[in-house]
Amino acid sequence: MVSQKVVIKNPTGLHLRPAGILCKEAMQFKSLITFSFRGNTANAKSVLSVLGACVKCGDEIEFVCEGEDEQEALKMLVQAVESGLGE
Repeated sequence: MVSQKVVIKNPTGLHLRPAGILCKEAMQFKSLITFSFRGNTANAKSVLSVLGACVKCGDEIEFVCEGEDEQEALKMLVQAVESGLGE
């Protein structure tokens, strides 16, 4: 299991479009991928779960990846968030 914290840079947070991009990235991996935010855990492969977390700009989330490709998954997701998830 690997984990890393990252700050959301999108001006509007994780609304539908960036949430969809995050899920699309996460679904490329076999590992279980979740993130923690304000004491709650969300499934990074579920758009509804990501949207339900209500993550805003400047919020810090912690990705947790567990499985055979966990290192690659974590690296890719952190890069995606830091690049703005397409915005």
